[in-house]
Amino acid sequence: MSQHAIHRHRHHYGPDPSQWGELFLPDLPPGTRHRGVVVVIHGGYWRSTYGAELGEPLARDLAEHGMAAWNLEYRRAGNGGGWPATFDDVLAGIDHLAGLADRYTLDLRTVVALGHSAGGHLAVWAAGRDRPGGVRLTGVVSQSGVLDLAEAERLHLSDGAVANLLGGPSSEFPGRHRDADPMAALPLEAPVYAVHAEADQDVPSSMSTRYVQASLAGGVPARLVTVPGDHFSLIDTTHPAYARCRELVRGLLR
Repeated sequence: MSQHAIHRHRHHYGPDPSQWGELFLPDLPPGTRHRGVVVVIHGGYWRSTYGAELGEPLARDLAEHGMAAWNLEYRRAGNGGGWPATFDDVLAGIDHLAGLADRYTLDLRTVVALGHSAGGHLAVWAAGRDRPGGVRLTGVVSQSGVLDLAEAERLHLSDGAVANLLGGPSSEFPGRHRDADPMAALPLEAPVYAVHAEADQDVPSSMSTRYVQASLAGGVPARLVTVPGDHFSLIDTTHPAYARCRELVRGLLR
């Protein structure tokens, strides 16, 4: 581990208690800027049971390794989230970095998202949004992300988490299911690493493999990276699976 001193700064991007993010910043040499920002997006199958406490150790670790990190909270299903609030929050939270850039010497030419599970879905989905004037994601590391919503619905993952997020089944709301699916945003211009844990029992590997296969048709093809461990090894900062994710993030920031 490096010896960077860490500075933390929490900011709200909206009036709801869940609309906030926390910057984790390493010390900088005088006259320099942080080389890009990592947006950490936590998982939990989009439910309010889980929050940004899942992303906090990752954001801290990234800062300890010299990277600026923005641990993003958002409204989830059960506390005002769902369609479209969860999606609006993720975009608003990323865009909020524009107002913080000068104050914290952030270089926003490179903004990489690190998303776990449902957060991987939101990260890759956000990378596919064309928003003139918004903060653009220049790369994503998805950690066992739910990247194929149609398949996730068919498999009834986590007791119907997809329908819970989107307010009903695709048979009732086909438009929102399509708009929320990262598969529908292909091809992407930003590189995506679809990292998946070999022993993942929570999100099947088909979520990553199907996305990568579909990405081969154009744009910047996603890359599949298989790592040892289970679903939570990916967010265990002492585990080799997470270390691999951190190095992929570092590579995207260069």
